Amino acid sequence: MLLVVVFVVLISGSVTSAQLSANFYANSCPDALSIIRTGVNIALDQEARMGASLLRLHFHDCFVNGCDASVLLDDTTNFVGEKTAFPNVNSLRGFDVVDNIKTELESACPSVVSCADLLAVAARDSVVALGGRSWSVVLGRRDSTTASLSAANGNLPPPNFNLSQLLSSFSSKGLSATDLVALSGAHTIGQARCTTFRSHIYNDTNINSGFAASLKQNCPSSGGDNNLAPLDVTTPVPFDNAYFGNLITRTGLLHSDQELFNGGSTDSIVNTYASNVATFFNDFANAMVKMGNLSPLTGSNGQIRTNCRRIN
Repeated sequence: MLLVVVFVVLISGSVTSAQLSANFYANSCPDALSIIRTGVNIALDQEARMGASLLRLHFHDCFVNGCDASVLLDDTTNFVGEKTAFPNVNSLRGFDVVDNIKTELESACPSVVSCADLLAVAARDSVVALGGRSWSVVLGRRDSTTASLSAANGNLPPPNFNLSQLLSSFSSKGLSATDLVALSGAHTIGQARCTTFRSHIYNDTNINSGFAASLKQNCPSSGGDNNLAPLDVTTPVPFDNAYFGNLITRTGLLHSDQELFNGGSTDSIVNTYASNVATFFNDFANAMVKMGNLSPLTGSNGQIRTNCRRIN
């Protein structure tokens, strides 16, 4: 098992190195991982969709100033947080689940386990609970004492991005084209709101006409913004590789999804993942490790928040 990992990640022209360890809580909170796993499993037993929501929380955290749990912070008198950013407002879910798990962690090990680590582990456990493969999550992140609405609006790739924009967005985080396609495979679970795919089904031509027609029944050209559709029309609940087969048949829900298979440089990666689930699972795990190590706060930087929504 990889016990100590040193990552050097290029973020917006600056280099950040961080030392994280898979056994970080072995002595300080030996039950931390089991507490998080239990909380995730309870939440998913109640609603399978929550797995996608917890996975998305980790992604939306890491892409904005690094994996520091800033996405969880409520607004304060000193800053407007990330929850009302365009990609997040009326969209991010799972805050209550995180709160419940954090309460259990604080009861077992007060002021020990960070909210940022909680998000990283909960994302992994959500994937596993829904049928994906596991990976070793390195730990030791600390929590931010601030958040940025403007950074959230500027760093999270929207669903109308084309392939060039997606590649650029991920490259700016030190993530490759393979990482982009693999991480997009997270859309094999979860649902999206009509407002995020309306333009794709009404305006794009690279979409199966029958698929578009079926979606229009629940997503009118105006109104119904919060009506939901599964991101993976084939197998919406389990974590598998069906998402990539959907792209090949032009039944990707989002414009940005279908851009991954639209005659461009990532078509071959999509074909590989559609035909080989083991390769997808392996690349997804590797990409999650890389993403989970975007500019973490470590050592004396940041804090361990005792309530994930508020700075101490």
